Amino acid sequence: MQNRNHDGLKDTAFTRRAMMAGLAAGTSMLAFGASPVRAQAGKSIFDGAAGAPALGMNLTEEQRADGVAFLKRYPSIDVHAHPGRFFLRGLPQDAPAIRTFGQPFEKQAIADLNAGNVSAALFAAVADMQVLEVTAKGIHAARAFKPGEAIADYERQIGDLRALTAHDGLGHANDVAGIYAAKRKHKTAAIYSVEGGDFIEDKLDRVHRAYTDGVRAITIVHYRVNQIGDIQTEAPVHNGLTALGKTIVREMNKTGIIVDLAHATFDDTKDALEVSDKPVMISHTNLMTAENKHPRLITGKHADIVADHGSLIGAVPSGIGQTSFGDYIDSIMRLVDRVGVNHVAIGTDMDANYKPVFTSYRDWSLIPAALLAKGLHAQDIEKIMGGNFIRIFRAALDTKRKTGPESGVR
Repeated sequence: MQNRNHDGLKDTAFTRRAMMAGLAAGTSMLAFGASPVRAQAGKSIFDGAAGAPALGMNLTEEQRADGVAFLKRYPSIDVHAHPGRFFLRGLPQDAPAIRTFGQPFEKQAIADLNAGNVSAALFAAVADMQVLEVTAKGIHAARAFKPGEAIADYERQIGDLRALTAHDGLGHANDVAGIYAAKRKHKTAAIYSVEGGDFIEDKLDRVHRAYTDGVRAITIVHYRVNQIGDIQTEAPVHNGLTALGKTIVREMNKTGIIVDLAHATFDDTKDALEVSDKPVMISHTNLMTAENKHPRLITGKHADIVADHGSLIGAVPSGIGQTSFGDYIDSIMRLVDRVGVNHVAIGTDMDANYKPVFTSYRDWSLIPAALLAKGLHAQDIEKIMGGNFIRIFRAALDTKRKTGPESGVR
């Protein structure tokens, strides 16, 4: 379906006051900028907690029950998340990231995932976290990596993921069967991912090492222009993917790792789609509108080329142009209208989102409930909530079969 008349989003300026408030409160910032509102761990929208987002739409008790019933029937997947800010574990207590974010809370996050009946979530390590800084204009790389620093921090975060999946309350999925196994056990499965390909440097063997470590998706760029390509929030340096970046994309295809193009420019995306023979994803973004052209959002043309490749786009419940959960549902519907249900997913960026309008996995059932209330059929919502990711996950792991644009659905 095509609908190019987008509306309803408000612009949200990033101000020095918001940045300073965010740093003081230890707030989440990785998706779009520092947030003056800290996500309420374990707090439902309906708890009325200070700083909790508004629902912004009417859902009856019966409609909410429909969402719960939906999750019992169908698998559901968050295609990009940082549950409990696990990426902070193992850092010194005086580390800048600890001072900014506060202490990690993985156990609470795992309890919320299971309580919300989330089948799986992509737990994203943050490859460039050690070199980032928050300024009045957003998040930027403050310095270059020291020798060995990027791979060492990757190892720290992968080690924490392994420790988390040894926990009784969290499963682990290396493949599609692992997702279904977790659902049968009523236990959320973690799928390892990494936000930023910085740790790869120019060593292709690290792509294979990541796969062996259990990593199944890599967001190739984040908030630092790296050896792979440009980013949405900085002036272009490479004007697309570098030659090395294209080689890394091909290597990810060969290995079985999903290429995630969140934070990547339109030129990056075009280059990646030209060389990738597997479906890709943009794990967390929304469509630009006439009123809101924040650089972390994508144009309709950007969305179209991803859909034409048979790939998917994860809608994110951020504070960029959204002030309520209802606004988020409208953003999902806008994507559906633009590219069709076969190319939309849910990528919450929990618990490192900018002014999130969805703050607890305990409310996970509200997403299918609201989509059902909007008139979507259950079979279509099943695709959005997990089926589309399962399709590209299966294709990524099938390293013997070419699955490029000609095999996509539109």
